[in-house]
Amino acid sequence: MTDAAVRDGSRRASSMRHCAHYPLGAIVIAAGVIAAIATASVSSQPANSGLVLRGATIYAAPDGAPIRDGVVIVRAGKIDAVGTRAEVSAPSGMPSIDLTGLTLVAGFWNSHVHFSGPQFAKADAASSSDLGDALRDMLTRWGFTTVFDIGSALKNTLAIRQRVASGAVNGPRIFTTGDILFPPGARNGALEIATAAAATTAARTLVDGGADAIKVYAQTFWDLELKLSPEVLAAVRAETRRLGVPMFAHPSNRDGLYNAVDAGVDVLVHTTPQIGPWGSALVAKMKAANIALIPTLKLWRFEVQREKAPHSAIDAFQRRGIEQLREYFTAGGTILFGTDVGYMTDFSTLEEFQKMAEAGLTFRDILASLTTAPARRRGLDASAGRVAPGYDADLVVLAADPAQRVTAFADVAYTIRGGTIIYRQPGRQ
Repeated sequence: MTDAAVRDGSRRASSMRHCAHYPLGAIVIAAGVIAAIATASVSSQPANSGLVLRGATIYAAPDGAPIRDGVVIVRAGKIDAVGTRAEVSAPSGMPSIDLTGLTLVAGFWNSHVHFSGPQFAKADAASSSDLGDALRDMLTRWGFTTVFDIGSALKNTLAIRQRVASGAVNGPRIFTTGDILFPPGARNGALEIATAAAATTAARTLVDGGADAIKVYAQTFWDLELKLSPEVLAAVRAETRRLGVPMFAHPSNRDGLYNAVDAGVDVLVHTTPQIGPWGSALVAKMKAANIALIPTLKLWRFEVQREKAPHSAIDAFQRRGIEQLREYFTAGGTILFGTDVGYMTDFSTLEEFQKMAEAGLTFRDILASLTTAPARRRGLDASAGRVAPGYDADLVVLAADPAQRVTAFADVAYTIRGGTIIYRQPGRQ
């Protein structure tokens, strides 16, 4: 697909809808209680009363050997012990679940989500059931115990945080970038930044207001002439470093990508299939700057399909993103799993895993993108991202072994947050 095709009228309309959803801010610390069924209703059973998980194959870390017939003991929201059934003795009387034949891994991170859909509107007044159902359908049903929101309404997201933190609603831990910084002329009610001084002020204001990171729209889809200047990007980068928060960038096209890389952003939130292969020079520069990449490969089919493009064009466009991921992954770049759900209305993660595998990632590489890599980027690698004593009891139980097929990552039997089951597959105990 050519750049011209991407910039046609339907593409501009699609992109405006995308960006109209993006303002936001705030951190959410999720905590839940045991769910009796595969809904978001809250159980009366006390949270953190302890839990024994028996019989699963455990991948404690992406680079570790599997623990067969494993046992995990959870106390007070933390992992107390991990090992084989022969090695770990569970206390009598503690609630337990038999996971024989299933696979247990650390809780998943989705590093690119939005709370911009109508199901999240007026979150402060929504019923606990409705809000919990929305979080389940988009996130916890797919194993996500932590997410990074990179563009939704701040006040509304704070309401979601409060509802989850209070225990009224089951949901994941949420980090956020706050309102996106857009180039002048975006005209969608967003923060439009024209000068370095304005960029510095906006970044500081967002972080002071509770944002965990800053996101910039380096270049827009709907008008390639709309872009943040190198000076503005440099100012944002300097301020985020001073504040100690990461900088995310939506590249959109060639200028946005190259300017973002030159600025030394921390995370690129998309591949850029519009421009074809990245090439060794750009990839080396990205790697030297330690930039993490969120591929969002399924998104490209979702977007171009809405334009009624032929299947051949859709496949070719998505293939470019796959090859860009291959380029960066092969060079040793950090990959973070993310889907852009909330903007993208198809929540299934299955295709993303398939396409990542097509780019050459093994199940261990994909597991790292879901667990250890984002935890390390967030500075939480001493407490999250692994199944180990002392770590947060954020866990995912899969119905099949991803070592046999990567699509097993999308077949979630249980999602456990802080030792509490916040999603269970229908029919599970």
